[in-house]
Amino acid sequence: MFINNAYAQAAAAPAADGFMQFLPLVGLIVVFYFLVLRPQTKRAKELKAMTEALQRGDEVLVASGMLGRITKIQDQYASIEIAQNVEVVVQKSSIQSVLPKGTISSVK
Repeated sequence: MFINNAYAQAAAAPAADGFMQFLPLVGLIVVFYFLVLRPQTKRAKELKAMTEALQRGDEVLVASGMLGRITKIQDQYASIEIAQNVEVVVQKSSIQSVLPKGTISSVK
């Protein structure tokens, strides 16, 4: 008496509806790729190329913040002169960037 009858709705087309449900997920994956994965792989390639191109005499910045000049390079390690007659051995992967020639003499 007080309750209305409930009727089922007609079913929608499942193919178009299913695709539209996954469209936001596909969009999110595309955005994630262009904002996170692509720049990260590009930076990793640049870092690897820089590490392989290191040579004796390059002025470098180490991850700890030390500036120095490379005196010896081995497979995974490099000796860096941070002051006169003071050398430290660091991993090549800890070298963040190669500085322009003359940077160290202008800092002192």
